Amino acid sequence: MRLPRDISGAELVKRLGRLGYHATRQTGSHIRLTCDLPYPHHVTVPNHDPLRAGTLAAIISEIAVVQRLDRDELTRQLF
Repeated sequence: MRLPRDISGAELVKRLGRLGYHATRQTGSHIRLTCDLPYPHHVTVPNHDPLRAGTLAAIISEIAVVQRLDRDELTRQLF
């Protein structure tokens, strides 16, 4: 599945909330999210509008590994 090209960092943070991620801090335009399951995991999302395609792909790939999901399955859940 293709990733959207027009999603903002703030919108991605909201959508990752469905998976149990929550904002723990913000430094400048970067938001740090934390998920405690299956083990503590941190990911940083730039609060840019729109996110660059490579940045979004890297974030999705990292989360897919941690959540033990296929990247396409995670993309379908989020978008």
